[in-house]
Amino acid sequence: MEKLIRFTSADLSKITNHRSGEVKFGEKMVTIPKEKDVAKFLKECEQQFVLFGIPEDIGIRANYGRPGASTAWESAIKSIANIQHNRFCKGSQIVVLGALDVAEEMELVQNLDFNVTADRKKLSELVVKIDKEVAHIISIIVAAGKIPLVIGGGHNNAYGNIKGTALAKGKPINAVNFDAHSDFRILEGRHSGNGFSYAFEEGFLKKYFIFGLHHCYTSKSVLDKLKTLKDRVLYNTYDSMKIKMTKNFNSEMQFALDFIKNDSYGVEIDLDSIPNIPCSAMTLSGFSVEEVRQFIYFFGKHQNAAYLHICEGAPSLDHDKNSHLVGKLIGYLVTDFIKAKTLVELS
Repeated sequence: MEKLIRFTSADLSKITNHRSGEVKFGEKMVTIPKEKDVAKFLKECEQQFVLFGIPEDIGIRANYGRPGASTAWESAIKSIANIQHNRFCKGSQIVVLGALDVAEEMELVQNLDFNVTADRKKLSELVVKIDKEVAHIISIIVAAGKIPLVIGGGHNNAYGNIKGTALAKGKPINAVNFDAHSDFRILEGRHSGNGFSYAFEEGFLKKYFIFGLHHCYTSKSVLDKLKTLKDRVLYNTYDSMKIKMTKNFNSEMQFALDFIKNDSYGVEIDLDSIPNIPCSAMTLSGFSVEEVRQFIYFFGKHQNAAYLHICEGAPSLDHDKNSHLVGKLIGYLVTDFIKAKTLVELS
């Protein structure tokens, strides 16, 4: 765990806006004392959820995307710390583990050009390095019986989430991915567009459902590949649900759940599926924030939902005055998942 920067109680205090008569998440969330062993602490604590950040955009750069997702963790933790602790959702259910230390790797990529073959190879090698660290940390969280709440970072980190969870559980897991893209591209070196295909090829991913593919941004080669894997990889499209309207959003969620629910599964959320959210592949057409929240709540309710991963948000690509909004959105999504898992039925 040497690559983990632990969050401290002092860190929480600094980002929590204390106000008389109110109790914020930052006053109730738990951190792991420096002298405590992480694995032992997680096994013994009563909290169910572990918040973990991956402040990188190296996989995005390796995939010809716009950098900026490295800033999501800082924005998100500030917003989450200032959510109201009340009967609907309690900050005391969360351990804030901290963030992966990727400062060295981020420094190395600043002058790399993904259009240069040698540089792209270096980017992919750095992604592999991060994969190992993410998988290790996720495996420790899951082996302790806890549920990771992972904030990226690029979607390349889906690989580490899947591998770490599979290793902890001793068998492959499933995944449902709310995304405009498949991220099931060819094995050409690691990047943000092939985390699921690598996890599938290496035996960590058993079944995979892609929810909401965009017709215009899925290649023929990927569609042809998916056609050969129908017993283990299924998808639906945004266009069929929201443009052609030949499929129903709620029915499709149930269809996806039926496909993956018999084994532990990860819930993957790519923020590029929502219009006008600053990210590497920002879109003007997509599902609403409310539909993403409904999706997270629906899949989070099932006992086999093993983790939540929210990725690709890039606050630094937003207008300066609105740079907090990505973090605020992530806060909503995190609490929706927590409420689903704890089955809070208060109106």
